[in-house]
Amino acid sequence: MNNERNLDKPLMAISLSVILFVVFGLALYPEQGNAVAAQLFSTLTNQFGELFLLFGFFSVIFLAWIALSKYGEIKLGSAKPEYSQFTYLAMMVCAGLGSATVYWAFVEWGYYYMAPPLGVEAYTPLAAEWATSYNMFHWGITAWSLYCIASLPVAYSFHVKKNPQLKLSAVCESIMGKYYNAAVGRIIDTIFIFSCVGAMGITLGLSVPMVTEGIASLLGVESSFAMNVGLMLFITALFSISSYVGIEKGMAKLSDMNTKLAVIFVLLILVVGPTSFIISQMTNGYGLMLQNFIRMSLWTDPVEGGTFPTSWTVFYWAYWMTYVPFMALFVTKVSKGRTLKEVIFSMVIGGSAGCFIFFGVLGSFSMNVHLTELIDVTKSITENGGSATVVAVLQTLPMSSIFISIFIVMSTLFLATTLDSASFTLAATSTNQLDENANPPTVLRMFWCVVLASVPLTMMFIDAPLNTVQTLAIVTSLPLTMVIFTMLYGFCKWIKEDFGELSAAQIRGTAQVQKTVIEKAQETVVIDPAAANS
Repeated sequence: MNNERNLDKPLMAISLSVILFVVFGLALYPEQGNAVAAQLFSTLTNQFGELFLLFGFFSVIFLAWIALSKYGEIKLGSAKPEYSQFTYLAMMVCAGLGSATVYWAFVEWGYYYMAPPLGVEAYTPLAAEWATSYNMFHWGITAWSLYCIASLPVAYSFHVKKNPQLKLSAVCESIMGKYYNAAVGRIIDTIFIFSCVGAMGITLGLSVPMVTEGIASLLGVESSFAMNVGLMLFITALFSISSYVGIEKGMAKLSDMNTKLAVIFVLLILVVGPTSFIISQMTNGYGLMLQNFIRMSLWTDPVEGGTFPTSWTVFYWAYWMTYVPFMALFVTKVSKGRTLKEVIFSMVIGGSAGCFIFFGVLGSFSMNVHLTELIDVTKSITENGGSATVVAVLQTLPMSSIFISIFIVMSTLFLATTLDSASFTLAATSTNQLDENANPPTVLRMFWCVVLASVPLTMMFIDAPLNTVQTLAIVTSLPLTMVIFTMLYGFCKWIKEDFGELSAAQIRGTAQVQKTVIEKAQETVVIDPAAANS
């Protein structure tokens, strides 16, 4: 296959033009750009907030139905799974969360403690309890359901319908058929690429200063812009090498290593820290969240008119949506040979459980540091920022330099694996047709590695507001929601047509059924790669 002909050059040109226009536009007109982004974001959260809440809740119910119905037995292709269950879970967690999780695990509870939800009084024991439960809620079941609900149509289209393109527009094209418009497809893929680059900007914007704070504390120096640049260049080299050697040898091994390191880090803090308080606070937080899950999912505070639902829950669901497309494409790549039920349980249950433990241990430890007056964590967040606060909390531990060193390595690996998966999906989207192993050209993955690192570096260098790019990326979550609804419609139609007359036992036990369905799909769904260049 000719790699140059296989590139979707028009899409790459359009997407890069949009990215450059936004970056340099913000450099020339930072105040005006920030005002426009803030207005768009305010409109998104205030006018469409209920839509995001309902969509999040719907995602949980829909996935529960698929997993528990006969359709959960549908297998994605006829091959065996490529990765062990541990590696499969590790790659999804590392791709979907990244080092931003480390940042928020230590400090997010503090924001809820200072301005709690549901009319609770600030700085009270009840506020502390709700702070932990909202940590679990915002990073748990619904967040992973949003990732998963977009992954199923893409994975089904690629592995069962044998669509040779791994991009959102290709899924929409196969669903809409003659009603599909090529220009709409360009817009969908451009939005995806911009949102992906913006989402990575959010991750880098939070994580790089946090890691440099840790390095500076170990070296006894002040963190600086030069340190941020140096760290970003190192991370770029790391995930570029991982991209070059491929997912099987690169990201799979990095994810395994990083997940094991994260487990060790959490267990050490659980043992060395206030073990009894951490376990008690975690247990109480889980119970409070599960007891109030429906209320938390649909709470809009209509009478009081408070900002908590829009500032946090709606923001988070929109924030997750910017990661949803690239997670859908990445999960599709690594899920060959698994059933829909396995994908759902691995993502929603496995991913949520990892976040519950991570936030439960690290957040409860940080809260105990505050409650025992070792550090005024909430004051430090307000005055010194989150990154400095994370390092200050770690410094309260015995042998703190060891913990900070593990923290630095773990956060760096989280960044590398997240960016590696992002480069894969960007390369897949800008490729007209993938090879038999579903891999885009290596050179193209390397190209997107450079782009992902260059945008935040350029913004830092020209002193443009990176937060504005992040805000604009989040605004793209609204049209992406419409795209996902379209894909879900097609997905439901497909599974009913292909498996509606079969029992669960037939779907589960007959390999010939899968082969027949795939052959039927190849006859009915034809995507012309050359047409993508039109």
